[in-house]
Amino acid sequence: MTVTVFIRYQLDPFKRAMFEEYSRNWLSIIPRCGGDLIGYWMPHEGTNNIAFALISFDSLAAYEAYRARLRQDKEGVANFNFAEENRFILAEERTFLRKVEV
Repeated sequence: MTVTVFIRYQLDPFKRAMFEEYSRNWLSIIPRCGGDLIGYWMPHEGTNNIAFALISFDSLAAYEAYRARLRQDKEGVANFNFAEENRFILAEERTFLRKVEV
């Protein structure tokens, strides 16, 4: 069963450009580590401090293996550190979804 991780980010609205850089960095890291990156979405109109990401995996076990690889990936660790040092992500929520099938 495929699972999709829906990530909702609350951002510092004055540091959106930093979050966009952070998101762009994941575009190569996530697939390399085993995630099927559907994409990142930035605020455009309306609310200026909420962003989203969607990443799919073949199973929860595949997600756990991905997380382990991510923690060992040099660029992934650097990107996590970039976010922590610059504090542009104020909160992050993860929801695991499955597609409704016929």
